[in-house]
Amino acid sequence: MNEYKTLKTKVADEVATVTLSRPEVKNAFNDVMLGELLEVYRAYDDDPSVRVVVITGEGDSFCAGADLNYMKKTATYTFEENVADGMVISDVMELIHRLKKPTIARVNGYAIGGGAGLMAANDIVVASDRAVISLSEVKIGLVPACISPYVIMRAGPGACREFFLTGERMTAEKAFRLGLANAVAPHDALDEEVAKITRRIISSGPEALRVCKELIDSVYEMPLEEAKAHTAKVIAEVRASEEGREGMTAFLEKRKPRWVKV
Repeated sequence: MNEYKTLKTKVADEVATVTLSRPEVKNAFNDVMLGELLEVYRAYDDDPSVRVVVITGEGDSFCAGADLNYMKKTATYTFEENVADGMVISDVMELIHRLKKPTIARVNGYAIGGGAGLMAANDIVVASDRAVISLSEVKIGLVPACISPYVIMRAGPGACREFFLTGERMTAEKAFRLGLANAVAPHDALDEEVAKITRRIISSGPEALRVCKELIDSVYEMPLEEAKAHTAKVIAEVRASEEGREGMTAFLEKRKPRWVKV
Protein backbone atom coordinates (compact mmCIF):
# COMPACT_ATOMS: atom_id res chain seq x y z
CA MET A 1 0.00 0.00 0.00
CA ASN A 2 1.29 3.45 -0.89
CA GLU A 3 2.13 6.21 1.57
CA TYR A 4 -0.52 8.94 1.56
CA LYS A 5 -0.45 12.64 2.38
CA THR A 6 -3.95 12.81 3.87
CA LEU A 7 -4.72 9.25 4.96
CA LYS A 8 -3.36 6.61 7.31
CA THR A 9 -4.06 2.97 6.46
CA LYS A 10 -3.59 -0.39 8.10
CA VAL A 11 -4.79 -3.96 7.67
CA ALA A 12 -5.18 -6.31 10.64
CA ASP A 13 -7.21 -9.51 10.98
CA GLU A 14 -8.78 -9.03 7.52
CA VAL A 15 -10.03 -5.53 8.41
CA ALA A 16 -8.63 -2.50 6.57
CA THR A 17 -8.85 0.82 8.41
CA VAL A 18 -8.66 4.10 6.51
CA THR A 19 -8.09 7.09 8.78
CA LEU A 20 -8.67 10.59 7.44
CA SER A 21 -5.54 12.35 8.66
CA ARG A 22 -5.84 16.12 8.51
CA PRO A 23 -6.67 16.74 12.19
CA GLU A 24 -5.54 20.37 11.99
CA VAL A 25 -8.62 21.06 9.82
CA LYS A 26 -10.88 18.44 11.45
CA ASN A 27 -10.11 16.03 8.58
CA ALA A 28 -11.80 18.23 5.99
CA PHE A 29 -11.29 16.86 2.50
CA ASN A 30 -9.57 18.50 -0.45
CA ASP A 31 -8.75 17.35 -3.95
CA VAL A 32 -5.70 15.43 -2.68
CA MET A 33 -7.72 13.47 -0.13
CA LEU A 34 -10.44 12.68 -2.67
CA GLY A 35 -7.83 11.29 -5.07
CA GLU A 36 -6.21 9.24 -2.32
CA LEU A 37 -9.57 7.83 -1.20
CA LEU A 38 -10.23 6.66 -4.76
CA GLU A 39 -6.82 4.99 -4.88
CA VAL A 40 -6.99 3.24 -1.52
CA TYR A 41 -10.56 1.95 -1.87
CA ARG A 42 -9.84 0.59 -5.34
CA ALA A 43 -6.81 -1.22 -3.93
CA TYR A 44 -8.76 -2.74 -1.04
CA ASP A 45 -11.60 -3.76 -3.36
CA ASP A 46 -9.15 -5.97 -5.26
CA ASP A 47 -7.24 -7.24 -2.19
CA PRO A 48 -8.39 -10.75 -1.19
CA SER A 49 -6.81 -10.36 2.26
CA VAL A 50 -9.26 -7.55 3.10
CA ARG A 51 -12.78 -8.57 4.12
CA VAL A 52 -14.10 -5.30 5.62
CA VAL A 53 -13.08 -1.64 5.20
CA VAL A 54 -13.55 0.81 8.09
CA ILE A 55 -13.21 4.57 7.67
CA THR A 56 -12.67 6.96 10.57
CA GLY A 57 -11.04 10.28 11.42
CA GLU A 58 -7.94 11.23 13.34
CA GLY A 59 -8.41 13.24 16.52
CA ASP A 60 -11.81 14.49 17.63
CA SER A 61 -13.51 14.67 14.22
CA PHE A 62 -14.67 12.24 11.57
CA CYS A 63 -14.74 14.73 8.68
CA ALA A 64 -15.74 18.41 8.67
CA GLY A 65 -16.67 18.38 4.98
CA ALA A 66 -14.80 20.34 2.32
CA ASP A 67 -11.64 22.20 3.29
CA LEU A 68 -11.99 26.00 3.23
CA ASN A 69 -9.01 26.52 0.91
CA TYR A 70 -10.41 23.85 -1.40
CA MET A 71 -13.80 25.58 -1.37
CA LYS A 72 -12.13 28.93 -2.04
CA LYS A 73 -10.45 27.42 -5.09
CA THR A 74 -13.69 25.92 -6.43
CA ALA A 75 -15.34 29.36 -6.17
CA THR A 76 -13.14 30.46 -9.07
CA TYR A 77 -13.92 27.41 -11.23
CA THR A 78 -15.88 27.61 -14.44
CA PHE A 79 -19.17 25.73 -14.66
CA GLU A 80 -17.44 22.88 -16.49
CA GLU A 81 -14.66 22.71 -13.87
CA ASN A 82 -17.22 22.59 -11.08
CA VAL A 83 -19.05 19.73 -12.84
CA ALA A 84 -15.77 17.82 -13.13
CA ASP A 85 -14.98 18.47 -9.46
CA GLY A 86 -18.46 17.32 -8.43
CA MET A 87 -17.94 14.12 -10.39
CA VAL A 88 -14.81 13.33 -8.36
CA ILE A 89 -16.80 13.68 -5.12
CA SER A 90 -19.55 11.51 -6.61
CA ASP A 91 -16.98 8.92 -7.70
CA VAL A 92 -15.65 8.62 -4.14
CA MET A 93 -19.13 8.19 -2.69
CA GLU A 94 -20.14 5.64 -5.32
CA LEU A 95 -16.93 3.64 -4.90
CA ILE A 96 -17.47 3.29 -1.16
CA HIS A 97 -21.16 2.51 -1.63
CA ARG A 98 -20.56 -0.13 -4.32
CA LEU A 99 -17.40 -1.67 -2.88
CA LYS A 100 -17.47 -5.47 -3.09
CA LYS A 101 -16.50 -5.59 0.58
CA PRO A 102 -18.70 -4.40 3.46
CA THR A 103 -17.85 -0.88 4.59
CA ILE A 104 -18.21 0.69 8.03
CA ALA A 105 -18.01 4.33 9.09
CA ARG A 106 -16.55 4.72 12.59
CA VAL A 107 -17.85 8.21 13.35
CA ASN A 108 -15.70 9.45 16.21
CA GLY A 109 -16.74 13.11 16.20
CA TYR A 110 -17.92 15.85 13.85
CA ALA A 111 -19.38 14.66 10.51
CA ILE A 112 -20.40 17.86 8.75
CA GLY A 113 -21.62 18.45 5.19
CA GLY A 114 -19.61 16.25 2.85
CA GLY A 115 -18.32 14.42 5.91
CA ALA A 116 -21.87 13.31 6.69
CA GLY A 117 -22.18 12.19 3.08
CA LEU A 118 -18.94 10.24 3.33
CA MET A 119 -20.35 8.59 6.43
CA ALA A 120 -23.69 7.78 4.76
CA ALA A 121 -22.08 6.09 1.75
CA ASN A 122 -20.95 3.21 3.98
CA ASP A 123 -22.97 0.07 4.57
CA ILE A 124 -22.96 0.45 8.35
CA VAL A 125 -22.51 3.58 10.46
CA VAL A 126 -21.38 3.34 14.08
CA ALA A 127 -21.33 6.71 15.84
CA SER A 128 -19.77 7.81 19.09
CA ASP A 129 -22.19 9.35 21.55
CA ARG A 130 -20.03 12.48 21.17
CA ALA A 131 -20.56 12.67 17.41
CA VAL A 132 -22.25 15.70 15.85
CA ILE A 133 -23.79 15.23 12.40
CA SER A 134 -25.04 17.96 10.10
CA LEU A 135 -25.97 18.58 6.48
CA SER A 136 -25.24 22.28 6.83
CA GLU A 137 -24.60 23.33 3.22
CA VAL A 138 -27.63 25.64 3.11
CA LYS A 139 -26.04 27.81 5.80
CA ILE A 140 -23.50 29.01 3.23
CA GLY A 141 -25.87 29.06 0.28
CA LEU A 142 -24.94 25.61 -1.07
CA VAL A 143 -26.70 22.25 -1.26
CA PRO A 144 -25.66 18.66 -0.40
CA ALA A 145 -25.87 17.67 -4.05
CA CYS A 146 -23.30 14.94 -4.75
CA ILE A 147 -23.82 13.26 -1.39
CA SER A 148 -27.63 13.41 -1.49
CA PRO A 149 -28.25 9.97 -3.09
CA TYR A 150 -26.51 8.20 -0.21
CA VAL A 151 -28.04 10.28 2.57
CA ILE A 152 -31.53 9.93 1.09
CA MET A 153 -31.10 6.15 0.63
CA ARG A 154 -30.12 5.91 4.28
CA ALA A 155 -32.62 8.24 5.98
CA GLY A 156 -35.40 8.68 3.40
CA PRO A 157 -36.79 11.87 1.86
CA GLY A 158 -38.98 12.82 4.81
CA ALA A 159 -36.11 13.03 7.29
CA CYS A 160 -33.86 14.66 4.69
CA ARG A 161 -36.36 17.48 4.22
CA GLU A 162 -35.77 18.35 7.86
CA PHE A 163 -32.00 18.24 8.10
CA PHE A 164 -31.22 19.38 4.52
CA LEU A 165 -33.40 22.48 4.98
CA THR A 166 -32.51 23.37 8.58
CA GLY A 167 -28.81 22.48 8.56
CA GLU A 168 -29.32 21.36 12.18
CA ARG A 169 -26.37 19.96 14.09
CA MET A 170 -27.73 16.65 15.32
CA THR A 171 -26.67 14.50 18.21
CA ALA A 172 -25.69 10.93 17.45
CA GLU A 173 -28.92 9.76 19.11
CA LYS A 174 -31.08 11.88 16.79
CA ALA A 175 -29.08 10.70 13.77
CA PHE A 176 -29.75 7.13 14.92
CA ARG A 177 -33.49 7.77 15.26
CA LEU A 178 -33.59 9.24 11.74
CA GLY A 179 -31.69 6.29 10.24
CA LEU A 180 -28.39 8.04 9.56
CA ALA A 181 -26.57 5.77 12.03
CA ASN A 182 -26.99 2.04 12.67
CA ALA A 183 -25.61 2.16 16.20
CA VAL A 184 -24.48 4.65 18.82
CA ALA A 185 -21.80 3.63 21.30
CA PRO A 186 -20.20 5.31 24.29
CA HIS A 187 -17.10 7.07 22.97
CA ASP A 188 -14.72 4.85 24.92
CA ALA A 189 -16.49 1.72 23.61
CA LEU A 190 -16.55 2.78 19.95
CA ASP A 191 -13.74 0.44 18.89
CA GLU A 192 -15.36 -2.46 20.73
CA GLU A 193 -18.67 -1.89 18.92
CA VAL A 194 -16.98 -1.67 15.51
CA ALA A 195 -14.96 -4.83 16.24
CA LYS A 196 -18.12 -6.69 17.22
CA ILE A 197 -19.70 -5.84 13.87
CA THR A 198 -16.59 -6.71 11.85
CA ARG A 199 -16.41 -10.12 13.54
CA ARG A 200 -20.02 -10.82 12.57
CA ILE A 201 -19.30 -9.85 8.97
CA ILE A 202 -16.08 -11.86 8.65
CA SER A 203 -17.85 -15.02 9.84
CA SER A 204 -19.99 -14.85 6.67
CA GLY A 205 -19.14 -15.90 3.13
CA PRO A 206 -17.18 -13.25 1.18
CA GLU A 207 -19.08 -13.87 -2.06
CA ALA A 208 -22.41 -13.98 -0.25
CA LEU A 209 -21.66 -10.55 1.20
CA ARG A 210 -20.79 -9.18 -2.23
CA VAL A 211 -23.98 -10.57 -3.75
CA CYS A 212 -26.06 -9.20 -0.85
CA LYS A 213 -24.79 -5.70 -1.56
CA GLU A 214 -25.59 -6.04 -5.25
CA LEU A 215 -29.01 -7.49 -4.42
CA ILE A 216 -30.01 -4.53 -2.29
CA ASP A 217 -29.13 -2.03 -5.01
CA SER A 218 -30.72 -4.00 -7.84
CA VAL A 219 -33.97 -5.04 -6.12
CA TYR A 220 -34.74 -1.80 -4.26
CA GLU A 221 -36.76 -0.16 -7.05
CA MET A 222 -37.29 -3.19 -9.29
CA PRO A 223 -40.89 -4.10 -10.23
CA LEU A 224 -42.09 -7.18 -8.34
CA GLU A 225 -42.40 -9.42 -11.39
CA GLU A 226 -38.89 -8.53 -12.48
CA ALA A 227 -37.60 -9.01 -8.93
CA LYS A 228 -39.12 -12.51 -8.75
CA ALA A 229 -37.23 -13.70 -11.81
CA HIS A 230 -34.04 -11.90 -10.85
CA THR A 231 -33.91 -13.21 -7.28
CA ALA A 232 -34.70 -16.80 -8.36
CA LYS A 233 -31.71 -16.61 -10.69
CA VAL A 234 -29.50 -15.15 -7.96
CA ILE A 235 -30.29 -17.90 -5.44
CA ALA A 236 -29.75 -20.60 -8.08
CA GLU A 237 -26.32 -19.18 -8.91
CA VAL A 238 -25.35 -18.85 -5.25
CA ARG A 239 -26.46 -22.38 -4.36
CA ALA A 240 -24.40 -23.76 -7.24
CA SER A 241 -21.30 -21.75 -6.35
CA GLU A 242 -18.28 -23.21 -4.58
CA GLU A 243 -18.87 -20.98 -1.57
CA GLY A 244 -22.56 -21.84 -1.42
CA ARG A 245 -21.87 -25.56 -1.53
CA GLU A 246 -19.17 -25.24 1.13
CA GLY A 247 -21.44 -23.22 3.39
CA MET A 248 -24.33 -25.68 3.14
CA THR A 249 -22.02 -28.68 3.63
CA ALA A 250 -20.43 -27.08 6.69
CA PHE A 251 -23.87 -26.33 8.13
CA LEU A 252 -25.05 -29.92 7.63
CA GLU A 253 -21.80 -31.33 9.02
CA LYS A 254 -22.01 -28.95 12.00
CA ARG A 255 -18.58 -27.41 11.38
CA LYS A 256 -17.33 -23.95 10.51
CA PRO A 257 -16.97 -23.15 6.79
CA ARG A 258 -13.48 -22.76 5.36
CA TRP A 259 -13.61 -18.96 5.27
CA VAL A 260 -13.85 -18.79 9.07
CA LYS A 261 -10.39 -18.69 10.59
CA VAL A 262 -10.39 -20.79 13.76
